[in-house]
Amino acid sequence: MSTDRKPGADTPHEVENLDNHECWRLLRSVSVGRLAVWVEDHPDIFPVNYKVDHGTLVFRTAEGTKLQSATGDTPVAVEADGVDADTGIAWSIVVKGQAAPVKDPQEVLDTVGLLLFPWQAGTKEHFVRITPDTVTGRRFKVAPPLTWWTPLDDATRSSDE
Repeated sequence: MSTDRKPGADTPHEVENLDNHECWRLLRSVSVGRLAVWVEDHPDIFPVNYKVDHGTLVFRTAEGTKLQSATGDTPVAVEADGVDADTGIAWSIVVKGQAAPVKDPQEVLDTVGLLLFPWQAGTKEHFVRITPDTVTGRRFKVAPPLTWWTPLDDATRSSDE
């Protein structure tokens, strides 16, 4: 954390923007994120198990839409997050960049050494590496549900309510 202050200490809506080092530290602390890709004429999101590897993210997948869309010409994004249940402090990291299949035999051997184990059973013979263009993150205090506000909160209610 770049400051000794706790997020949300001054105001309930304070957000701390995280530096690059802290983003990568937090990305290493979890193994599941959401991969956003462009599929034909629409966006799609897939859960992925990933590992951080020398400033990149690596995941395994099978043949299919995820592999085809991720390794095309369109950039991808990965979002990972977490929350400390004791403190109510949450974080969210977004990595945007280009994904490419890992094909070099030595690089494949190196990625196997990452001990990357997908949650879903099945053959996942393709390794994909995401090289980031940007990495951004933020940390914030989760607001108690009773403090949430929506435009409907101020809506006029009928007499039956």
